Amino acid sequence: MAGNRTSGHRIEPSFEGGRGRDDGELRMNAGERVSGGGGKSGGSKPSPKKSSARHPRRRGGSSGGRGFTGLIRSLVYWCVVLGIWGAIGVGGLVLYYGSRMPSATTWVIPDRPPNVKILAVNGDIIANRGTTGGEALSLENMSPYIPQAVIAIEDRRFYSHFGVDPLGLARAMLTNVTTGRMVQGGSTITQQLAKNLFLSPERTLERKVQEVLLSVWLEQKYTKDQILAMYLNRVFFGSNAYGVEAASRRYFNKSARDVNLGEAALLAGLLKAPSRLSPARDPKAAEERAQVVLGAMREEGFITDSEIKTAMSQTPTKAKSFWSGAQYYVADMVMDQLPGMVGEISQDLIVDTTLDLNLEKKAEETLAESLDASSQKLDVSQAALVSIDGTGAIRALVGGRDYADSQFDRAVKARRQPGSAFKPFVYAAAMEIGRTPMSIRNDAPVRIGNWTPENYDQKYRGEVTLANALANSLNTIAAQLVMEVGPQNVIKLARRLGIESEMQSNASIALGTSEVSLVELTSAYAPFMNGGFKATPHVIRRISTADGTVLYENTYDNPPRVLDPAIVSQMNQMMVGVIERGTGKAARLKGWQAAGKSGTTQSFRDALFVGFTSNLTTGVWFGNDDGKSMKKVTGGGLPAKAWHDFMTAAHEGLSPAPVFGTTGVQPTFDTDQTAPESIGDVLSQGPIDAFPQAPVSSGRMTADQNTQQPADAANSGLVPPADVGETTGATRRTTLFDILTGG
Repeated sequence: MAGNRTSGHRIEPSFEGGRGRDDGELRMNAGERVSGGGGKSGGSKPSPKKSSARHPRRRGGSSGGRGFTGLIRSLVYWCVVLGIWGAIGVGGLVLYYGSRMPSATTWVIPDRPPNVKILAVNGDIIANRGTTGGEALSLENMSPYIPQAVIAIEDRRFYSHFGVDPLGLARAMLTNVTTGRMVQGGSTITQQLAKNLFLSPERTLERKVQEVLLSVWLEQKYTKDQILAMYLNRVFFGSNAYGVEAASRRYFNKSARDVNLGEAALLAGLLKAPSRLSPARDPKAAEERAQVVLGAMREEGFITDSEIKTAMSQTPTKAKSFWSGAQYYVADMVMDQLPGMVGEISQDLIVDTTLDLNLEKKAEETLAESLDASSQKLDVSQAALVSIDGTGAIRALVGGRDYADSQFDRAVKARRQPGSAFKPFVYAAAMEIGRTPMSIRNDAPVRIGNWTPENYDQKYRGEVTLANALANSLNTIAAQLVMEVGPQNVIKLARRLGIESEMQSNASIALGTSEVSLVELTSAYAPFMNGGFKATPHVIRRISTADGTVLYENTYDNPPRVLDPAIVSQMNQMMVGVIERGTGKAARLKGWQAAGKSGTTQSFRDALFVGFTSNLTTGVWFGNDDGKSMKKVTGGGLPAKAWHDFMTAAHEGLSPAPVFGTTGVQPTFDTDQTAPESIGDVLSQGPIDAFPQAPVSSGRMTADQNTQQPADAANSGLVPPADVGETTGATRRTTLFDILTGG
């Protein structure tokens, strides 16, 4: 019966607090009921001791479950609390730093620094000057590859974020943490623009908060395209180039409108480290970074694999360390003159110039080829060239061998002795007092005070015409003429023609001892070319604003007459002879009549040739910046050859025309063909103190003089020497070598 009760007894699990007992506890309870069932009919009641013994075990199981859950709940709770307090703290910082900023209603995009666009005579761009170094372009006007490349490498979510990109920031942080170094930045294009426009580059919490606020404001104020355009037109691309237009011209010598895929990738790659990655500094690093940009563009779907292959096959960009090209000498010249014409530059300007870029290129190539061929063997390192038309408009100007190496303009800013290239002004002054090309003077030793000028070859020819004297650059004849005319009258004539530099009133001015610039010397020859009118050298034709308002326009179209046409005709006949049979034979042009004069200074420090056709007047100089002597380089040598090469190229395709006043002219003779017998006869024309002793400009005399000073230092003043015309054993020059080396 007990067995029946046992087998029929129902065992049910006991629950407490909704939790079931474990199997072991259930089995124990069943066993207890079975063993105690035979003695007590009410054995279904649990024993108090057994019940109390089970409590600790139940409590232990319940406590473990609650502990893990409680930990999770605590973490969630404190995260929420900390998040709330963090948000409050961030909000407080934003409010605090925001309160330190001006009111948002006063925020204005600062004006882009004014740009000066300098144009050639045909409208092509010579250069952009200003703080940025380039004009602003809209997205539509620049190569489409540029914005694509910049977005791909700098801000892939640019068109989807609100100015700040949390996802991009998180991705950058993760990448930087996993790599252990700064690989990516989290700033968006909008943030970078805000920083560039309004903030300093310092890395502080305040600046970062302000950057975020300004970025949100920019996104609300402007469209995405406007923000991107502002960024691309202002961001720094290295090598002093701000904006894509400046950078494109700096590195590729082309507009950002014409940039190809590879070039756009290179530009976008520079934004990471503009100075370090500049192709002017490290072409290899720039190219490697461009490859990274191309990969990013492919990932974003902007370009295809075939386009990448084409871009990678392009020749890597190699840029010079500085802006390169002779036209930049002209750009510097324009910027020097602008303030005097329009005052402070406060807006974008367009400057139309007189420069012919084709002639400029030919001039630069001519000088480069001449220096490359002769630099070492003749010890010459620099050259300059100026070419102007009959109005004084500068058509070509080269201020040195390489603008990238030296920006000093030797054509405009350097002043040097012109040597015998100054003699045409002496002869012209003599023509004005009645002398003619057929006037005769005696080529013989001359002494003026303690100055004894000699000819280059130290030979004398006796009686010669002024035409032959100029053709062969005879120093003794020039010295006689300056004393006949008077140094002051020579200076007055030179000033009328355009020499503005200070000139010393002394006898040695006949041989070009007063220093002048190449541009003023060349422009002073132009009246011989144009029939006697002043040719003020100028390169700026017009200055206007971006909207077309004209601020300045030159008025050199009605120049004053400075020489009588008859004098011009006489001078041109003589200077044609310089090229046809004198020291300038190397300058002769095929099919074109030309006139000019060579010049060489003491110890071959400077060599010049200035000449003209009916079309252009051009001056060429060769020498060294430190005044070091060249190896017997005369004006009739290297400069005359370079002059010939440039003028030949400049006159291609033009119809030849004779030099002014040289056709149908009969030679004119003096009524008195007797040469002065002594220098005393010359001096008797005026008071003796009217012609002071000849000092030397800058302590230098000219090679055309081959100056000899008497041993008697006390012999000062103007003392009549031996008679002019005394032969003293001098011989006539009869060889071709003698003629070619005459000055």
